[in-house]
Amino acid sequence: MSVKPPFAPLKFAEPSFKTERQPDGSLLLSSSQPLAPYARCVGEWLVDWAGKTPQRIFLAERAATGWRRITYAETLASARQIGSALLRKGLSPERPVAILSDNGIDHALLTLGALHVGIPVAPVSPAYSLMSKDHSKLKGIVQLLRPGLIYAADGTRFAAALDALKSLPEFADSEIIVGGNPAPGVSCKLFADLPEEADAANEANDVAVDRAFAAIGPGTIAKFLFTSGSTGEPKGVINTQRMLCSNQQAIAQVWPFLAETPPVIVDWLPWNHTFGANHNFNMVLRNGGTLYIDDGKPMPGLVEKTVANLREIAPTIYFNVPRGFDMLIPFLEQDAELRRNFFSRLQMIFYAAAALPQNLWERLEQLSIRERGERVVMVSAWGSTETAPMVTTVHFPIERAGVIGLPAPGAEVKLVPNASKLELRVRGPNVTPGYWKRPDLTRAAFDTQGFYMIGDAGRFADPDDPAKGIEFDGRIAEDFKLLSGTWVHVGSLRIKGIGALAPLAQDLVITGHDREEIGLLIFPNVPACRAVCPDLPADGEHPVPLAQLLSDPRIRSRLLEGMRALRDGGGGSSSFATRALMMAEPPTIDANEITDKGYINQRAVLTRRADLVAKLYAAESTEAVIRLDAATPPS
Repeated sequence: MSVKPPFAPLKFAEPSFKTERQPDGSLLLSSSQPLAPYARCVGEWLVDWAGKTPQRIFLAERAATGWRRITYAETLASARQIGSALLRKGLSPERPVAILSDNGIDHALLTLGALHVGIPVAPVSPAYSLMSKDHSKLKGIVQLLRPGLIYAADGTRFAAALDALKSLPEFADSEIIVGGNPAPGVSCKLFADLPEEADAANEANDVAVDRAFAAIGPGTIAKFLFTSGSTGEPKGVINTQRMLCSNQQAIAQVWPFLAETPPVIVDWLPWNHTFGANHNFNMVLRNGGTLYIDDGKPMPGLVEKTVANLREIAPTIYFNVPRGFDMLIPFLEQDAELRRNFFSRLQMIFYAAAALPQNLWERLEQLSIRERGERVVMVSAWGSTETAPMVTTVHFPIERAGVIGLPAPGAEVKLVPNASKLELRVRGPNVTPGYWKRPDLTRAAFDTQGFYMIGDAGRFADPDDPAKGIEFDGRIAEDFKLLSGTWVHVGSLRIKGIGALAPLAQDLVITGHDREEIGLLIFPNVPACRAVCPDLPADGEHPVPLAQLLSDPRIRSRLLEGMRALRDGGGGSSSFATRALMMAEPPTIDANEITDKGYINQRAVLTRRADLVAKLYAAESTEAVIRLDAATPPS
């Protein structure tokens, strides 16, 4: 189909790479395109665009009367004032800024003000304050960081978290800044008063800001980002200015279209994660774009806010995680006005953080063709908090989900044989120097050649043509063997399983370690399950409990059909499950079962829900377990 204006083909860099086989059998893969010089620090981007396009809108967020907007010039002026006030407080890497709140303009201004004068920021998952019952993760972070300043957008909303911190000695010297509504029992100052502390008219303060800005170097710590991994213990990942700036330079080189059309994005992805902050926020800033801060989230009751924002603001690039697309797609399918605006100037759809089930890929393609007569470009990338985040990226056409691209300029990927897989390891200017105050974790994270051991596996999409990119092949630590000695590749089976059980399965946890057969623990897609049983009341008088809904014969029948389809697809005992169990309890953040972005931690779920695993494999199976006779021949 011919491309019709304004949907001109995106300008991508030509895929180019070089390989080097090492004596131990590993393969080094890197870009043939050298990494060009990059900015000294994030603040240089802000200074640059405030000079070039002072009146262009940089950030916007929902307010009572519509959208609150702030230009590049206004952002720079605020960042300098805030930076001056922070300098006077004596903050440093040993006494950084901790931010407890969701995304927002004030959150951004505080971050940019700190970065402008070389003070690290530590955005902390709001869930640790608002959803946690014991605040243990939040306490651990404060004990590690000893922050000199803690910011919460609303003191009343964060009152329980701040109260929980009062008993910590490390909290005693922390100044509390709130956007509004001071927390009861906690001494607080207002964020609005922070710039006034700097006395912007004072020439000495301006000189101090300029001096601090000039002193920032590539190795200056910009952020501490926290990741729990599989242990549940938050680790402070050091993010330097070098990491952030080199990563955006690499993105600009493989996606040169960003220089032609400054990106406009509508984004909810949290800034306490590298995807929303280092990738998306920094991409907008690096390229002089506009970021509409989405106050929605991919969960019932909040996704509707995302829909309202997308019905009003048309993005040029849309970023999300698979769970987010799963929640958004039904609205796009049903709402013509939303669909029309969403695709009106969309250049690209980007997914990351977890593998996208193929059924979601195909539904997005169908929506694009339905609205604009052609497929919108869909791409992905791969990396982690420790890599700022992009290591590999797609900058060429791909036909299906799963491809994570080729190494970006400056990044080296080492593919190391590990059991039946190829383990991916990373080296480059975008890689962290280590974990804050944890030299033991830092030593364990790198091999003898200085490659960061990320724990992921990959394979070539086409072994005969590496130019078609690498496919994500799951987490090394998640894979296991059945009693037969057959390896089960959890990542690929999870994606196939979600597709086979769509739309009833929101996510899956794979069981079967040291057992004869594979099982599934299913987190349900509750709206889809209710749609299968429309006669059962969901609200109003005598609503049906979730557990009763999930045990309905119609739900069980649909799931059994999906399990048969998975088995009939071939591949042997490691490619399908013989038993499944729907879970009424959602994943919990306190037990590290789920991240803010909706990524399920397989190991944490299996540990916390060991009783359900036992029920799956009990000799006398309960009615709750859905059984597929493994011996039954394919239909």
